[in-house]
Amino acid sequence: MTPLRAIGWPFAGPATDPQWAAALAAHPQARPARVSEQHRSGYVVAEAPDTSHATESPPEWQRAPSYRKGGLPSEQRAAVGDWVLIEGEPGKSRIVALLPRHSAIKRSAAGEHYKQQVIAANIDIVFVVCGLDADFNPRRIERYLLLVQGSGSAPVVVLTKADKVEDAQAAIDVLGDLAAQGVPVRSVNAKDPASVAQLTPWLPAGTTAVLVGSSGAGKSTLTNTLLGIDRMKTAAVRESDARGRHTTTHRALIPLPTGACLIDTPGMRELKPTGEEDVAENFSDIEALAEQCRFRDCQHQREPGCAVRDAIAEGRLDAARYAHYLKLRDEVAGAADKLATRLAQKADEKSGGRPTGKRQDERNGRR
Repeated sequence: MTPLRAIGWPFAGPATDPQWAAALAAHPQARPARVSEQHRSGYVVAEAPDTSHATESPPEWQRAPSYRKGGLPSEQRAAVGDWVLIEGEPGKSRIVALLPRHSAIKRSAAGEHYKQQVIAANIDIVFVVCGLDADFNPRRIERYLLLVQGSGSAPVVVLTKADKVEDAQAAIDVLGDLAAQGVPVRSVNAKDPASVAQLTPWLPAGTTAVLVGSSGAGKSTLTNTLLGIDRMKTAAVRESDARGRHTTTHRALIPLPTGACLIDTPGMRELKPTGEEDVAENFSDIEALAEQCRFRDCQHQREPGCAVRDAIAEGRLDAARYAHYLKLRDEVAGAADKLATRLAQKADEKSGGRPTGKRQDERNGRR
């Protein structure tokens, strides 16, 4: 099992998880592997770490066809970081089972129909990467943290391009609300190994981390520095707005010299919540203020004795942060309604009941 441990195999997984044990018993001829890359046509799976430092998938990493594509919702199909069982000789292997996840980072996919998309699975640490140039956006960081919250992973905010600004501490101070809630914030020069070494405490052997952030934030540069070689493609950002291009085109799992694994991801322009998030957990400072309001049902508008409006007026609460809290709360509520409708439709289909559209019309008072 040593090669598997080098790519994050949980030492006690099958022994302590009945679902893992059942899956292994149901496929006695199969062997475990980890999804290292995800493409439209299928996956690349690994049974051992890549020691070749190849820029493309190394020879010992195998391509496998899509796992039950169309037969399951997208969030229930394999994603980068997942552990799977495969059968067949190398080069002709196929995925026969998906082992249960202990964590997953998800978002709602673009489009009018509700669909979840798994960004990465079986993650221990999420590095939320944001540049200290024009890319710096506290509201975007809050949105990323909302997606991380409840995933089973721990977030760390990494502010790159510290060498490009005179006062990186000023940006850290702007994120003081996050630090007060226990979210570590670090500023680094992604090209400097000594600076990036600040992140090694979160990358011990056996740990899996994922980098998320916008294009041009420095994720691939950070990956190359942690790896010690220039494996990932990088490109300069536009000087006018610090926007980057998608140099990373797919999610990829990369073993690091520390024994940890790192997943680099393409920049994401849309970060829609799934409806499963708890906004209050990410904005505990605002929730604590709301408990101090004179009225229990205070809407924080014109009510007397409103602790939230008092905190904004006195500069103890950033008005932009509060406005973003309201925006995210509404988005999560809307996504939760879509999720509930989707689950109700599935229940109707499973029970063979009346068409969901008719039932929904009746609920809304239409005949």
